[in-house]
Amino acid sequence: MPFVVVHMWEGRSLEDKRALTRAITDAMVTHAHAQPDALHVVIQEYPRENWARGGVLGIDRSDA
Repeated sequence: MPFVVVHMWEGRSLEDKRALTRAITDAMVTHAHAQPDALHVVIQEYPRENWARGGVLGIDRSDA
């Protein structure tokens, strides 16, 4: 039972998430020989204010 976890900032549309999970599933079937019905994809979203890189919160980054 493969389990894929995606961590990302919140803000993507439902359609974006559908496309992302489909692409991940297709890639796992093709490259990891996973069975689609046994594959779990979980999206964990975070507010930009709760994620930092290099000591700078996402909400304060100009390159985000």
